[in-house]
Amino acid sequence: MKIGVARETAPGERRVALVPEALGKLQAAGIDILVERGAGLGALIPDSAYADAGATVVSTDDLYAQADVIARVQKPSPAEARQLRSGQAVVGLLQPLLDPGLMAELAKAGVTAISLDAIPRTLSRAQTMDALSSQANVGGYKAVLIGANAFGRYFPLLTTAAGTAKPANVLILGIGVAGLQAIGTAKRLGAVVKAYDVRPETKEQAQSLGAQFVTLKTQIDATGAGGYARELTPEERASQQAELNEVIGGMDVVITTAQVPGRKPPVLVTADAVSKMKPGSVIVDMAASALGGNCELSKAGETVITENLVTIVSPENLPASMPVGSSQFYARNLSSLVLQLVHDGALNVDPADEIAGPVTITHGGEIRSEAVKKLLTPAGSAEARA
Repeated sequence: MKIGVARETAPGERRVALVPEALGKLQAAGIDILVERGAGLGALIPDSAYADAGATVVSTDDLYAQADVIARVQKPSPAEARQLRSGQAVVGLLQPLLDPGLMAELAKAGVTAISLDAIPRTLSRAQTMDALSSQANVGGYKAVLIGANAFGRYFPLLTTAAGTAKPANVLILGIGVAGLQAIGTAKRLGAVVKAYDVRPETKEQAQSLGAQFVTLKTQIDATGAGGYARELTPEERASQQAELNEVIGGMDVVITTAQVPGRKPPVLVTADAVSKMKPGSVIVDMAASALGGNCELSKAGETVITENLVTIVSPENLPASMPVGSSQFYARNLSSLVLQLVHDGALNVDPADEIAGPVTITHGGEIRSEAVKKLLTPAGSAEARA
């Protein structure tokens, strides 16, 4: 079997699917590695490093012609998807719930689509394959650094000859992988950290990292399936928002991390909440995207300064801003998944397998994912847009 490492072409994407250190285990399993010329340059990995690790560096055309599996970080562009042939597989963060149309095209072309963002995250033996968590870890770390950089004062308590600087008050909204990393990073920078989540079981996790858990009088248990929070009803959202706005108003820096896979992110910081914040306060919206963000005033990929001088930073694709570390993590996730799926020189995409089943979105000319099938119906498309 041959795995081809594709060069990422999405704007701003600097990660690479496999790094040289990850090739040894794959090669030991009898897998040959092809690397598209220049694939690792964004992550500061020259072609020679891949060659030294035993890979073969090839042109784009040769990569798609020779590889049995194309390894990527992001989903292929329409032009790249057309280069895939029947019987070939593509593995990466394919975002099937955000782009079901692409999945339909891949199925029609006879391509097997394997998506790391469909890894069952609550399955213990799948933890080494959990790319969403590894990349969220990077994002949570970088979001705090962005917030500290945009904040016009110190994060820690400092006593100097010129006086004392008070520590920054930082609020983390959403206590998942990204939120926990954000808590830890903000604490290491010396801030006073509070954290909030609609899942009460996250309280202990936040406190273990030194954060004060915000408990609202209108606290709602919104624990959902698969380790995610469920979406609040309009009534639940309204009952907690006014109280949460008061908490937000007293913060210097707010980091928002709440996302629901395949759906519009929940609004946690309303325009009213922003209006209550002090001049010089900062919001970093990790969930900002074309679908929206956790802050009502966010603009994806932009920095907005409001009339009351609150800075709202909405970075896109934070893991790509740390391509060396995030590529190392991602390569471990991807290689673990590949080693799990490859048996006797072929991919095992048994729908009954607890890992292979969920991650195989298309195979044999068909869409396997029921969630993607639903989105391709008129009713499902309308629900997704909402």
